[in-house]
Amino acid sequence: MRNFLLAVITIFSATIVSAQQVAPSPNTTPPASPDVENLRQQVQALTETVKALQQQMRDQQTAIEKANGTAPSSSPNPEASSVAAAASPSPAASAPPTRFATEDASVVSSTSNAPTAPSGPSVNANGTATSGSFPTTDTSVVSSAPETISSTGTGASLTQPISIGGGKNYMNISFDGLFALAGSSARDLDHIEVGDHDPQQRGFNARNIELAFDGAVDPYFEGFANIVFKLDNDNQTEVEVEEAFLQTTSLPFNLQLKAGQFFSAFGRINPTHPHTWDFADAPIVHGRLLGPDGLRGVGAQISWIVPVPWYSQLILGVQNGRGGTGYSFRNPGDGGMFFDRRTTDRELRGLQDFVWIPRWENSVDLSPTQVVLAGVSGAFGSNETGADSRTQIYGADFLYKWKSANAEGGFPFVKWQTEFMYRRFEAGRGVNESFPVAETFHDWGLYSQVLWGFKKGWVAGIRGDYLEMEDSRFTDDFERQSRSRISANLTWYPTEFSKIRLQYNHDFLYENFFLADRDVDSVFLQFEFILGAHGAHKF
Repeated sequence: MRNFLLAVITIFSATIVSAQQVAPSPNTTPPASPDVENLRQQVQALTETVKALQQQMRDQQTAIEKANGTAPSSSPNPEASSVAAAASPSPAASAPPTRFATEDASVVSSTSNAPTAPSGPSVNANGTATSGSFPTTDTSVVSSAPETISSTGTGASLTQPISIGGGKNYMNISFDGLFALAGSSARDLDHIEVGDHDPQQRGFNARNIELAFDGAVDPYFEGFANIVFKLDNDNQTEVEVEEAFLQTTSLPFNLQLKAGQFFSAFGRINPTHPHTWDFADAPIVHGRLLGPDGLRGVGAQISWIVPVPWYSQLILGVQNGRGGTGYSFRNPGDGGMFFDRRTTDRELRGLQDFVWIPRWENSVDLSPTQVVLAGVSGAFGSNETGADSRTQIYGADFLYKWKSANAEGGFPFVKWQTEFMYRRFEAGRGVNESFPVAETFHDWGLYSQVLWGFKKGWVAGIRGDYLEMEDSRFTDDFERQSRSRISANLTWYPTEFSKIRLQYNHDFLYENFFLADRDVDSVFLQFEFILGAHGAHKF
């Protein structure tokens, strides 16, 4: 309607100008003619009409602004300036933005052909939306990634991910290279380091080269995939689909479903990827109880954010638990042997052979500068060392974080994190009644670490590990040796897309019935780079 009025005013203005050009100038003597007098009356009438239309438009503008809840225009007469611009265009003159009492994008603005690059969903790898889920915005809680080092000091990215597509369907791609130079007093470093992504040999190591994809599938689902390349000690390339899952985005009642290949929501370390770890290697208890690859597999998971004043979430996952990624469960072992027992390697018989993984976690802000998060986890299923052998794993974890009220880019901060795990493993006779006999192992362990971000980009850390493995009366499996470790490191983040870390480990391996005790010293120089903005992982 307003555009129509502007057009009418423009026509009237042009008519007035034309009429004024036809009218005689005051310096000339007008001819005494009834036609001239008639023309003057028409010009006067048109002028009055224009003034009336301008007043109507001012009244309409005021009504529209009141309906939209916007302040009145600072221009005393925006319509008059529009008419002037139409009658006499000038590069410096422009009409004020038109406001409509509608939010329809097709009416309010015309979109360009180039689609706007959408921002990635603020979701962690556990399938929980981080936006609005927590009473805190601390990055150590809502994301496992290290402190964001940004030039703005507010956590802003230095670059955007590589995006394909636009609108409601898009895909982000990023690449992470994690390398390490290792020195150790042990020749069998692969037996000392318990994680598959840890440095496995003296010299250079490339155990985690990661290609990550994430994006919106459609209005109902988001997808994430993580492909990892590793170089073994003979420089041969290994490839694994670490994660590839689909999760819902709009279920009611704070529910979310997840399905595919993914890390189990057990504790704090297991759901995360190595490039987010605060140390160059995995804690001992994690590698020995959940496995070198962590507990992950094909399955499904449902999570529910409990409607309480603080953050509280209940999670229940179910997975096949088969193979090396189901280490303490349906794991056929190396060469058909696990804990020196021949495994059955049977097919799934029923619900009892799945691995069931429940978790409950809570987070509360103690103050504007302090936050805590605590959780309990479990994993229950069968194992392959006997026809009816079972495994139960229990875990508890705790995080405390302090960050200065005057923090710059997240620094300074202090973070304390600890996890405890207990495993009851029923080790059967295997596929026959031959030696060794059945045993039940009660194993437990913990780690506790403190990180101090003392200066922007600089973090010092110390970690203590302890693992108590119940002795076997019949086998000499080196994986059943109790041990402890003390680690210290210093990490420098030049930006959020690169990292250099120096770490020292001292390992104590304790004597048992078959194995002698020994001490091992190791030093790691770890370096990492990221291409594209890497998505947040499980907090």
